[in-house]
Amino acid sequence: QVQLVESGGGLVQPGGSLRLSCVASGSTFRFVAMGWYRQAPGKQRELVASITPVGNTNIVDSVKGRFTISRDNAKNTMFLQMNSLKPEDTAVYYCNRVYLAPWDWGQGTQVTVSS
Repeated sequence: QVQLVESGGGLVQPGGSLRLSCVASGSTFRFVAMGWYRQAPGKQRELVASITPVGNTNIVDSVKGRFTISRDNAKNTMFLQMNSLKPEDTAVYYCNRVYLAPWDWGQGTQVTVSS
């Protein structure tokens, strides 16, 4: 079973930036499409960005132009660059694969946008 470890969250003021990282164990990462999900308090987990094994990306409208997803298959790592953060971006952010049943979820990384 693949293990996922997210990091890079924190407290940031509106308009600020953060870069999240996701490291996956094992050897299957480079072959699967991956995504960043988030779950805000009282809300369902939602997919905000995805990336195919070769780097094609899809970003939801609510974060388009502000978030950028990327990956480094050689390091089993995926990133989410978040700019111009808004209070409504506050959530726990998780990574996992997309299109297939998810692997076991990691602990996630908390992002809090507040002044």
